[in-house]
Amino acid sequence: MKLDQLAKRVAESQKNGCEMDKLTISNPELTVNQAYEIQKLSINETLTDDNRFIGWKMGLTSKAKQQQVGVEEAIYGRLTSDMELTKPVLKVGELIHPRVEPEFAFLFKDELKGANITAKDVWPAVECVFLALEVIDSRYKNFSFTLTDVVADNASSAKILLSNQAYSPYHTDWAQAEVTLYQNGEMQKRGRGEAVLDHPIHSIVELVKMINREGLSIQAGMIVLVGGITDAVSIQASDEIMADYGELGKLTLHVIE
Repeated sequence: MKLDQLAKRVAESQKNGCEMDKLTISNPELTVNQAYEIQKLSINETLTDDNRFIGWKMGLTSKAKQQQVGVEEAIYGRLTSDMELTKPVLKVGELIHPRVEPEFAFLFKDELKGANITAKDVWPAVECVFLALEVIDSRYKNFSFTLTDVVADNASSAKILLSNQAYSPYHTDWAQAEVTLYQNGEMQKRGRGEAVLDHPIHSIVELVKMINREGLSIQAGMIVLVGGITDAVSIQASDEIMADYGELGKLTLHVIE
């Protein structure tokens, strides 16, 4: 089992929007640590001067979901500049199993690293917070995968949309901030920031500790998607997705073929 070959397979599937078999079918001995190495190698395959590494995303940030899949910590993925939508329009023809979930994205002005970091270390390093929609897209057939598989597939990252308005990190209580997700005018999901590990700041603390094991950090200028506030909804061409964050504003995504 060569991790670089598996990484090339993942990168190819992500680039071309082609389904693939779970890696664990042919490599049942694959570990989560090896899956993170595959994730890193596959993303490195895509990096260029025009497609830069811009930050991190967190997944499995709901305690209920963690218990459901039998893990005790979240998972993380990598974000690149090609993933960021510059306009609120998503072409689903390029994707396989597209789903959307509302989030918050934190932008950092200072580096964060270390195994003993706490929330009080995180807040001074935050430049601002954006409203966000994350498009996830598992590249595996039938949207079926193990924990190891999803880590290797960059935690199903596909696209992100950030609000035009940025907010001071002290603007609101992010745990109590509410969002209602609409699909074609119909309410689908509702949640609060506390769905993310009881408070979004805990997601960042956990991320820093996890990537510290690899000697990595959140660097100044990076963004972090802290995790889904609600479950994701499946989308298709002609859909309009609107996340209503109350007094914080709305974020709308138009889905085309």
